[in-house]
Amino acid sequence: MPHDCFADEIAIDFPSVELAVERMRDAFLGECEDDDVLRREVLVSRREAWDGLVVPIDVPLRGMCRHCGGRGETWAEPCTDCHGSGTWLHHRSVRVTLPPGVADGARIRFRVSSPDADPVRVEIRIGITNRVIE
Repeated sequence: MPHDCFADEIAIDFPSVELAVERMRDAFLGECEDDDVLRREVLVSRREAWDGLVVPIDVPLRGMCRHCGGRGETWAEPCTDCHGSGTWLHHRSVRVTLPPGVADGARIRFRVSSPDADPVRVEIRIGITNRVIE
């Protein structure tokens, strides 16, 4: 497996560095597995599917803690900003345009990226319902 090439580079006394090394592996060696795709289902009425609409999607972004540099600690103390995890989590609302005439079961795939966070691959599945959605 290509990700095993950096396995011995993580010191036991710096367990939070493993997340930073994982991000470097993914950036250097390519895409993440399909398990790393954020999947959401959007339910729309037949009328909304016919007309098209813009829907907000909440996407969690994860990045390296700026205070401790991803180590999870400052000197011998756990980092107070990230609580020892080495990362921070931020939720971003993304507006996705569903085209007019979108079909039931259609999938829309895109990537959300930010200068301060790891990119997130998102897949939206469209579900059309018979009832009116308010």
